[in-house]
Amino acid sequence: MSASQQPAPPRTALITGVGRRRGIGAAIARGLAADGYDLALSHLDAYDQRVNQESSDVEQLAAELRTTGRRVALVEGDLADPSVPNSLVEQATMELGPLGALVMCHCESVDSSILDTTVESFDRHYAVNVRASWLLLRAFAEQVVPGTDTPGGAVVALTSDHTTHNLPYGATKGALDRLVLAGTHELADRGIRTNIVNPGPIDTGWMDEEVREACAAATPGGELGEPSTVADLVRFLLSTQGSWIRGQLLLSNGGFATPAV
Repeated sequence: MSASQQPAPPRTALITGVGRRRGIGAAIARGLAADGYDLALSHLDAYDQRVNQESSDVEQLAAELRTTGRRVALVEGDLADPSVPNSLVEQATMELGPLGALVMCHCESVDSSILDTTVESFDRHYAVNVRASWLLLRAFAEQVVPGTDTPGGAVVALTSDHTTHNLPYGATKGALDRLVLAGTHELADRGIRTNIVNPGPIDTGWMDEEVREACAAATPGGELGEPSTVADLVRFLLSTQGSWIRGQLLLSNGGFATPAV
């Protein structure tokens, strides 16, 4: 059976990196809930406390989403552990049934440069941003048996071209791009399409006023995008109307001019 003949994927999605209600992952969760998706939300409170200096409030987000009538499962795990990605997919499918979408918003992001990045930090960035993404993509794909009427689905991952003084983050995001885009070709027989979204700078609580003004000034419209701006594109890519967009790295950054240095 060809991918075009397969039935529509179920309206169930696993979204990773959903720890805080003001984050991009939370905005995507709200958008997909409005589109009728049941959701599994992956989070790691220890990361939010370590990097964002605040605790996860994903349980409050889940309660908010459940008021819309959607089923919401919370699946916590440290994606630096290679056993966790498959476990998250298994937990999600146990709670919701087969998944129709995978949205990868998770990341390890700790600023450092060529001269001061440690091996331990680089390895953790690689484990979370690259290896875990591959294992999640593989586990998602393994739900589908080629040549049967098992529905495929869609995968969207978030990337960035911010590498200067954010070396391990930017370098591993480049690797993420390649492995996710390969999925559109390697997994076509399973009816799976994949895309990458680069949203540019989005203030989810990490910007001070100086950074906010500088980023807005580097954007032709003179303003920054919002988490909901990212969510709108992800919703389209997961929709039937967006299904012809496959294997693309999409800049959805308002024309933001990435500094050369």
